[in-house]
Amino acid sequence: MTYMFSPKGVEELCSFVDAATLFAFDLDGTLAPIVDEPAAITINDEVRQALIQLNNLATVTIITGRSRSDAMSHLGFTPRFLVGNHGAEGLPGETTSAQDFTTVCNGWINQLELLLPDMSANGILLETKGQTIALHYRQASDPVKAQNSILAAFADLIPLPRVVSGIFVENIAPQDAPHKGAALESLMAHLKCTRAIFVGDDVTDEDVFNLRNPSILGVRVGNDPKSAALSYLKDQHEMVRLLREIISLLNASTRTTENLKN
Repeated sequence: MTYMFSPKGVEELCSFVDAATLFAFDLDGTLAPIVDEPAAITINDEVRQALIQLNNLATVTIITGRSRSDAMSHLGFTPRFLVGNHGAEGLPGETTSAQDFTTVCNGWINQLELLLPDMSANGILLETKGQTIALHYRQASDPVKAQNSILAAFADLIPLPRVVSGIFVENIAPQDAPHKGAALESLMAHLKCTRAIFVGDDVTDEDVFNLRNPSILGVRVGNDPKSAALSYLKDQHEMVRLLREIISLLNASTRTTENLKN
């Protein structure tokens, strides 16, 4: 992986940034720091203001594991697209599919209550998000045991789900629900974008990085040799620097275009 602010990383960024680029971001761990209580996430004011600036210059998309309504309550601005539930909610023209995914998840909730009757006592929190379900185990006294019990329960669900692992959370989605990578490519096709930049931070974002699509610049928050991302930021604090760099490049491109017209 190439450090984003190395000479090579900046050169790569410059080659991807223009007004027609789709700028896509994960939320937790990317735009906002990870916290123990998911409902308590906060986007830093500098990051939010930079996002608002970028949103006025180009197409900004948020692709998150949260539901759209939950994510919107934390953003503080309205992006062009907000895709929730790891890609299963909010894609153009996918209303009927989203309703089908919700029906499947409702059936899983009933099954999980039988398969994991002592969830709360064991520090497991079940979060229903409509088209996907998340089981958090950050508060479990024995996280490994809690994770193993969750995965064992998932293996007994009917129909079998697609499992999306995160940081102290295991998510499930219907097998035919789009993941983050499929969602991003769908939006690119919908908008006829030839380039996109996606920034994410964990296992769920590898669905984008693993596409190895040359038209998508994948940037990971944190250097992980196991990641398929081509570039990385040192940590979440560098997000504001990246956003400002993108904004600067877009403004420079606009000035160049205006000068050529004159």
